[in-house]
Amino acid sequence: MHISNINQSYRGRFAPSPTGPLHFGSLVAAMGSYLDARSCDGEWLVRIEDLDRTREIDGATQLILGTLEKFGFHWDGEITYQSRRTEAYAAAVEKLTKRQLAYPCTCTRKEISERAVNGAEGAIYPGTCRHGLAEGREGRSIRILTSEQIINITDTIQGPLTQQIDREIGDFIIRRADGYHAYQLAVVIDDAWQGITHIVRGADLLSSTPRQVFLQKLLRLSQPIYTHLPLVVDNQGRKLSKQHRDAPVDPKQPMDALLQALAFLHQPLPPQRPGSLDEFWQWATAHWSLAAIPATRQIPASSLKYLNSLR
Repeated sequence: MHISNINQSYRGRFAPSPTGPLHFGSLVAAMGSYLDARSCDGEWLVRIEDLDRTREIDGATQLILGTLEKFGFHWDGEITYQSRRTEAYAAAVEKLTKRQLAYPCTCTRKEISERAVNGAEGAIYPGTCRHGLAEGREGRSIRILTSEQIINITDTIQGPLTQQIDREIGDFIIRRADGYHAYQLAVVIDDAWQGITHIVRGADLLSSTPRQVFLQKLLRLSQPIYTHLPLVVDNQGRKLSKQHRDAPVDPKQPMDALLQALAFLHQPLPPQRPGSLDEFWQWATAHWSLAAIPATRQIPASSLKYLNSLR
């Protein structure tokens, strides 16, 4: 649904994967990106990141979109599906390979684990295939050739982040052995294609951001402004996840969950319970403040207090 009086200088997006229905953590991410865009009179797009069809749950896309509608979200333009964008990703891989910025890799996970040291995100690729493939072996995946360049990012909430990718991550995959293009590449290509200027998402993706900025530099693409919201986690520190079947939000009772999400983001609550979804969104948009959100990467769900006074 198109919204009038759009600020063309702000374009945000919400990009869920269809691995299950929306849970509370997903609602927080959707709300943060939506309110930040609408408070700036900007556009808010929805992109379904269904690139990895092996993880997709039948009917999840319809559940997600239906829930967004029942919670009062209105997106601009047509919904984009990554599964229909594979030619664009393949073209980027070809471009990077021709410029000798990417190379084929024969390594299996077992072979990498036997030689690699572990970093913050698991095994750091040891560069086995950097200088060519072993005789008699064929490339399975495609990796990007990283460098000693230090990537510096200033996140709107989380603050400065510095990463030297070759040491901390290693040459990372942009096309997997099964033929699927990697998330890091696809998200960069799609954000540039859609003209996304601001990315508001969960802090679980903060450590991925330097890789995305690195790819943006290699492909000469513009860099959006990044904002990573605190994650909703359980008492063990595990992120709420569609994949882990965490309880979905109830589209039949949207107001309670919306007020909880607003409180989670440390936004001011309306003085009385809103009488409609439109009333809620008008209040939330008018009082939205990124500065009020705590600069932490996660907040336990158990710390949320139910808003009995607003029921």
